[in-house]
Amino acid sequence: MAEKLLIDIQKDFPGRQVSIQTELELTPSWTVLFGPSGAGKSTVLRCLAGLETPDDGEICFGNEIWYSKNQKTCVTPQQRGTGFFFQDYALFPHLSVKKNIGYNLTEISKDEKNKRIARMVDIFDLSKLENRNIQSLSGGEKQRVALARTLCRHPRLLLLDEPLSALDNPSRIRLRKELRDLLRQFKIPVILVTHDRTEALSLGDRMIVMNHGTVLQDGPIAEVFSKPNQKTTAGIVGMENVFPGSIREKKDGLAIVEINDNLLEAANFGLDTGPVMVGIRAEDIVIRLARETNSSARNQLRGTIEAVVLEESLVRLTVNCGFSIDALITRESKEEMKLDVSREVTLSVKATAIHLFPH
Repeated sequence: MAEKLLIDIQKDFPGRQVSIQTELELTPSWTVLFGPSGAGKSTVLRCLAGLETPDDGEICFGNEIWYSKNQKTCVTPQQRGTGFFFQDYALFPHLSVKKNIGYNLTEISKDEKNKRIARMVDIFDLSKLENRNIQSLSGGEKQRVALARTLCRHPRLLLLDEPLSALDNPSRIRLRKELRDLLRQFKIPVILVTHDRTEALSLGDRMIVMNHGTVLQDGPIAEVFSKPNQKTTAGIVGMENVFPGSIREKKDGLAIVEINDNLLEAANFGLDTGPVMVGIRAEDIVIRLARETNSSARNQLRGTIEAVVLEESLVRLTVNCGFSIDALITRESKEEMKLDVSREVTLSVKATAIHLFPH
């Protein structure tokens, strides 16, 4: 059985408090601390690294106690053996790439230090840059150097604080694809702080959603995104359509839900009849022209397009069906169906794509 990282801490600030209680398996997987700015994500990361001290609780890495208020224990950052990746990279502008990577590796022999640096240069494809000055590098190159320096110390736990936030969008997209493949070679657990939904989905295995210093939901990333446990969580993870509704009846494993005089069938998540919140992701809605009648979908809504917004390769439609609902389609689909404001359309959605949670 894998060892675990126990986090049960509280950190107090004027007017607010950060509190988290969770257990993470120490396996080569990615845990995402997700939430808006000010949620407390970076505070948790800094407490794990030993850069900040909690005001109460404990942190245990396997059998090691890193912090305990009761036992008056607080292990130094150096003794914890974590690798902390800063948002601004924290590189030394007066040193070369090679010297940055090997900076402060004083606890090992010179031969071992050179071997580690050479391996990092090879893994992160820095051979043509190793003698260059940091100030002459691009944002993506600086990121690779900072990661190489962090991993050169052979950390047991890697902590990434918004690692892609300083990059332009094209670089961010490219490096997001590379990052997980690069880090897979090191076979260590990774905790990533981000408020970027695409980044979280691309990199994460497990997600801890935080807001105002507390944990709202903790679970496998696909489950958290598709089945938020409350309205606040749904908003944070980007479930665009959240409405008040009411379960009228339950039958055959389905819940019959009423939203503004519209009846929809949803998968029954064990809630009782009565008021509920209804969540539907925009990408789970199928758009057809109003005149088309060949769909076998049970959940169909007729409406009129209120707004059309281009979003990179997709188009967001806001449709009035007695209530406003957003749907995402491809640009090709928009052009083929000649969809624009005031066009009448039919929306359909599967029962399994309609998520219900307490009002």
